[in-house]
Amino acid sequence: MSWTRRLLVVLAALAAALLAAPAAQAHEERPVTLPDGTGRVPVYRSAEPDLLVCKSDRADFERRVSRFPDALRTRNLKLFDRCQKSGYRHLQQAVDAVDRPGMNIAVLPGLYEEEPSLPKPTGECARLKAPRSQLGYQILSYAQQARCPHNQNLVAVLGKKDLQIEGTGAERTDVVVDAKYQKLNAIRADGSDGIYFRNFTAQRTTFNSLYVLAQDGFVIDSVLTRWNDEYGFLTFASDHGLYKNCESYGNGDSGIYPGSASDINDAHGYDVPRYSIEITGCRSHHNMVGYSGTAGDSVYVHDNEFDHNMGGASMDSAFPGHPGLPQNHARFERNLIHDNNADYYPYVADGTCAKPPVDRGYEEGVVCPQISMPPGSGIITAGGNWNLYENNWIYGQQRAAFVLTAVPAFIRGEGALAKQADTSHHNRYAGNHLGKDKAGNSRPNRTDVWWDGQGEGNCWQADAGPSSPRALPACGSARGDVSVRTDRLVGEPVKLAQLLVCADYNVQARRLPAGCDWYGARGIERIEVQIALVVAVVLTLVGGVLWWRRLRGSRLAAVATGLGVIGLGLDVAGATTGLAASYVPALALLLTGMWWTGIGLVLRRRRPWLGRTTVVLGALTLLDAVDKAVFMIPWIPLGPAWARGLLGVVWVVWAVIAAARHGDRTPPKASGTPAPDLTPTPGPATTPGPAPEGDAS
Repeated sequence: MSWTRRLLVVLAALAAALLAAPAAQAHEERPVTLPDGTGRVPVYRSAEPDLLVCKSDRADFERRVSRFPDALRTRNLKLFDRCQKSGYRHLQQAVDAVDRPGMNIAVLPGLYEEEPSLPKPTGECARLKAPRSQLGYQILSYAQQARCPHNQNLVAVLGKKDLQIEGTGAERTDVVVDAKYQKLNAIRADGSDGIYFRNFTAQRTTFNSLYVLAQDGFVIDSVLTRWNDEYGFLTFASDHGLYKNCESYGNGDSGIYPGSASDINDAHGYDVPRYSIEITGCRSHHNMVGYSGTAGDSVYVHDNEFDHNMGGASMDSAFPGHPGLPQNHARFERNLIHDNNADYYPYVADGTCAKPPVDRGYEEGVVCPQISMPPGSGIITAGGNWNLYENNWIYGQQRAAFVLTAVPAFIRGEGALAKQADTSHHNRYAGNHLGKDKAGNSRPNRTDVWWDGQGEGNCWQADAGPSSPRALPACGSARGDVSVRTDRLVGEPVKLAQLLVCADYNVQARRLPAGCDWYGARGIERIEVQIALVVAVVLTLVGGVLWWRRLRGSRLAAVATGLGVIGLGLDVAGATTGLAASYVPALALLLTGMWWTGIGLVLRRRRPWLGRTTVVLGALTLLDAVDKAVFMIPWIPLGPAWARGLLGVVWVVWAVIAAARHGDRTPPKASGTPAPDLTPTPGPATTPGPAPEGDAS
């Protein structure tokens, strides 16, 4: 790496530090390593169960199965009779009875509150020594989980291999495992390779309904999770996983979270040998975000529906302690991602989310967002590489269909200089159906693309609608074929400032950053509007004074200054009215660039260096307009906005000094006629006469 590029990386890292505002740790777990990949995706077994779980109230059971189809009702009644003789009343009892790999547990219709597991820990389990997460819970080792399985888990499945747990109802809501907001996790499967979950509901926890950790092989099939502080489904540091036909809603983070999926494709491009986790046929709705994955690597997400969340899907490299960072190689195809415009931040503002979970009203639709999330977004990629987004239907988003931002490596705890700009590269957005539903009806997104500008090899489909920046590198017909090769080390300065302000959110402290429209700021309250307004006021005042004192004799300077005022006004109007994805910002830059170029040409006559600097500033501004609206300038490490902004600060100081100095206030007239010589002409010489009489002088 050359010293110049090394210096630019340092500057990029410092600028990207804007993203390092305090944020809740979405998920903290004991140190784990990724599986070795020798496992397999388990296959459903239709054999009769080895172990049965049921309740003892026959009348209640008969009422529950009365609406079932005849064959299913008859089977459940027979299983109930068998269960009364040799079965268990709690799921944990059956799990504890598993004594060999390959066993099946059948859970009959009923509500399972697992009363023996609910009490708070006592004795040795109440005195475990372990670090605490930012959210307050202890980060227990596997040995501590095994010693005290119910400190955090309603049902703990620890080290049981090839176990199948299946509800026997007609629908997944016929079997309900309910933590009653008294446990972090309703069901935790830890180190249980080959586990298969099917046909039940898990709900009401202070973290996750269904948690799968450190496993090589799992299936989540036709399971519903709901009403949790954090996640519905959380799978972490796992491989050979399959989610299918699942549903999740009412979660403060995401419904589906395949975090730290096995990082098997880091050395590959777009073509990979396999994916570590597949998610298909699922629906995740009315959550903070439908799908998310810190280090969600090598995940194949297809034929799902993510709707009516604050955000449809997100993947990121923004939290430390997750194996497999930075995130890479997610693939999204044929998903319906629509109408993700929910806004749950008012529940934080009014104190609802400060109440105990049981009193918040999750069952009535309350969601308490755990991290910062821009409402109205389809797919957010915050620091990801080599992701494919193809042939999805993305419509009805009130903010943007796609959001792409970079995340510097120090945020994930890596300080190596060479890594600071290692995210936001080679993400491909092609062949998606933007602004239309499957029936072809028009359902436009407010913006199709919002990109901070950082990264190399990113590309978008040519038919993308309104976007910011307006000019986007287009994808070719072949993967990896990009129309314009850009390689920006850091994003646009105003966008980074916006991300800085918006990231300073904390649900526990009820801190909703002022200045960010994610949390309700409007008009002049928004940071981007404030920046545009301050810039416009400063430049208008400085430029106006400079014209009045030094340039008002020039018609060119007068016309140029008028164009500049119009351009600055358009910039404010564009920021205020949300026209950032239109051509208005580029037009504002064009007019402002013409202003600086015009007055610079005039200034060169009397103040050559200031004049030349002003012309350069005008050229950079015009280049920035081209970069944003015509095509992105290739192979430059920083966007023109950075050079324009830094030189603009110098120019303002210089222009103030030039306007304040004494001396000629106007240049020669534009016509070229010499200015009249106003020096007084001396009269004839005279000899002093005698002083008047009495004059002592």
